[in-house]
Amino acid sequence: MALFDFLKSADINEGVKECGGVSGAVLLDVRTPQEYREGHIPGSKNVPLQSLENVNSVVTEKDTPIFVYCYSGSRSRQATGALGRMGYTNVKNIGGIAAYKGKVER
Repeated sequence: MALFDFLKSADINEGVKECGGVSGAVLLDVRTPQEYREGHIPGSKNVPLQSLENVNSVVTEKDTPIFVYCYSGSRSRQATGALGRMGYTNVKNIGGIAAYKGKVER
């Protein structure tokens, strides 16, 4: 790891691609339900950051690969920390949908 690698923001486009190649992975959108309805990445599941304690309704196994995104990457960073504290062992923050170049569902 280079000295300033931690300053690089996650690339959501790479993260979505990686998620698609991982068997059983969950793409988790932690924005509000309204934001999710306004446009989300196809196949993603919505569990808002403020309701993250309910994530077990979407992700039942603690070792399931989870790729987390929000609007800018800030809430997804908070969510990955919280998921780790909840015992989830395979969690990755992929950043914000604001930088996403792919198809969006409404």
